[in-house]
Amino acid sequence: MATYRAETDRPRQTGEPRLRVGAPTVVPPPRSRARRLIPRVVAAATALCAIVVLAQGHAALPFTRIVTIEAKMASKADYFEDPEVQRLLVRHGFRVHITRMGSRGIAAQSYDGYDVVFPSGQPAADLITKKRAAEGHPATTYRPFVSPIVLGTYREYAETLQEAGIATPLPGVPAGQRPLYYSLDMGKFLRATADGRRWDGLGIGRHGIHNGNKVLAQTSDLCEANSAGTYLGLVSYVWNHDNIPQDTAEATRFAERIRLLLNDQGMPSSEKNETYVSAEGKGIAPIAVIYEHQFLTHQIATRADTGHVDGERVLLYPSARFVTEPQLIALTPQGDRLGELISTDPALQRRAMELGFRVRDAEGASATSDALTRFLHERGIQAPVLSDDDTKAVLPRLDLLERMIEVVGDCDPVARSAAGGEAP
Repeated sequence: MATYRAETDRPRQTGEPRLRVGAPTVVPPPRSRARRLIPRVVAAATALCAIVVLAQGHAALPFTRIVTIEAKMASKADYFEDPEVQRLLVRHGFRVHITRMGSRGIAAQSYDGYDVVFPSGQPAADLITKKRAAEGHPATTYRPFVSPIVLGTYREYAETLQEAGIATPLPGVPAGQRPLYYSLDMGKFLRATADGRRWDGLGIGRHGIHNGNKVLAQTSDLCEANSAGTYLGLVSYVWNHDNIPQDTAEATRFAERIRLLLNDQGMPSSEKNETYVSAEGKGIAPIAVIYEHQFLTHQIATRADTGHVDGERVLLYPSARFVTEPQLIALTPQGDRLGELISTDPALQRRAMELGFRVRDAEGASATSDALTRFLHERGIQAPVLSDDDTKAVLPRLDLLERMIEVVGDCDPVARSAAGGEAP
């Protein structure tokens, strides 16, 4: 396209004008500076739109208002910190700013200024909802997925427990592969702990390892973490012959009975899974209480990065099982919108499954373990085949579990009114 210059830009004629024969030359009127800038402004705006769309990874409107959700979360913050989950949430107009802390710590602190809190299990969630109701501020809860409590260990330790008759490989191991999952006889395991059995005495040396420490499972901080409190309840249930305490006095007796079973692990860490998946984990905590989804997330990522699973790390499923139900508790209307979204949006639900969670179906009635199994098989990863015959552990009533946590962990009490009981 020809470029035209304004009259003031043309050189002046110094001689007589020449007469040209032929078609007259049409000179367009001069354009103002504002009109000359319009195409440039349009081009710049188009480029900005393209940049925004590319940055968000979807074809949404570039100027959609993004709402920042303030959240307190425990281990389930892993889900919201996943880049793909973050991208999907931005697509729906949400960004989640997370303050991380243990589930029991969330229940013990103020929620002022937060839209949601997301403890990792029912005990802490019940503390929070009871407290909110007592204050006249009922809260809505969402249960988008579940994850069993498991014990992460290493192949040499699992095989040592198998040789001692304490662990058994789960069925469904493909031909030519070694098992990734074992069933752990909790009664025998706790008896080995109570008897002071040590790994060397149990025969770990046959696998090229020397370990003179006691045979026990290590937890995150009992005063903070839901996984630790849940494991305490599971241990109490098994150790007291599948019974739970009925009152404060009995809860105290139960707690004293199992205190030594849990307190020989030394100083607890805030997040045991971080130790378990680290290079030094085997020497620090041979058996760690974690969530199933944490193990599966590690295996899915390892398979994607290396083309094979991590055959060194395996899972022990306690024979008395307990499936935790993390509850997202909405404290504001924006929190309600987020809870509804992650519970119903197909893309967010699928991403939860890709991160190892057992996702509830669209009606929220059950966990879709079959979908998780198919997903793992599609990626060449063994899936756990759990028996329906295993005992389902029952946790004590909330205030009694709190009493046991205080006794075993020497923890400060959470407000008694929130726990639903009276001060001792």
